[in-house]
Amino acid sequence: MTNRVLEGKVALITGASGGLGAHFADVLADAGATVALAARRIALVEAKAAEIKARGGKAVALALDVGDAEAIGPAMDKIEAELGPLSIMINNAGVGGEGLALDISIEQWDQTFNVNVRGVFLGAREAARRMIASGVAARGEARIVNIGSIHSFEPKGGLAAYCGSKAAVTMITKVLAREWARHQIAVNAICPGYIETDINADWFKTEGGEKQKKSFPRRRLAEASDLDATLLMLSGPAARAITGISITIDDGQSLAGA
Repeated sequence: MTNRVLEGKVALITGASGGLGAHFADVLADAGATVALAARRIALVEAKAAEIKARGGKAVALALDVGDAEAIGPAMDKIEAELGPLSIMINNAGVGGEGLALDISIEQWDQTFNVNVRGVFLGAREAARRMIASGVAARGEARIVNIGSIHSFEPKGGLAAYCGSKAAVTMITKVLAREWARHQIAVNAICPGYIETDINADWFKTEGGEKQKKSFPRRRLAEASDLDATLLMLSGPAARAITGISITIDDGQSLAGA
């Protein structure tokens, strides 16, 4: 059984309709947090929230498009009215942004940065405002975790928009950590490597996907559970003196150049 180190804390996870976001919701709920699951696909977050509650956890679901700047604040207001002050913000929502530099449309480029960068910034800022106002920050309990990527640091052809957006996430993390240090808000990032999710599962079953896996030093994909210890550390009391860092967890994939 997971140590309930987050008992009594309220956490918001964006992009929680599947993949890493849904997994993060499970991890935080099992650690004792009350979790608010947010995503555009409301039926999926409602199903995940019901699953968490069925095993004794506390969870609510709400529809949220992080690309809609006008929706983020009201969503957090609703969460706090129902659950209490927000302690943990997990900025997980993101899109792929695939496309060669000569081919990608401006609309695709803008959408990638709208979700992956602006959505993270606005989510972090709105959360910080509420953490300061509620006193959570002053008590040293405010945690913001942004989800970057191995491609925050490793370039890859065909992913100019994605790599650029995730690099921005890691720098925004540092800047916000510095600005909010006096408020005692810990702002950090997790940068996962390749983990099989619904988005990439089909690719890794192809010949090209198998070839890519074999190019990794350990010739395998990482697993979502490989992120659990770091997520709990950065979300809980252990992050008291940790802020402004980006932790890469990639099973050594970047050693060979992902």
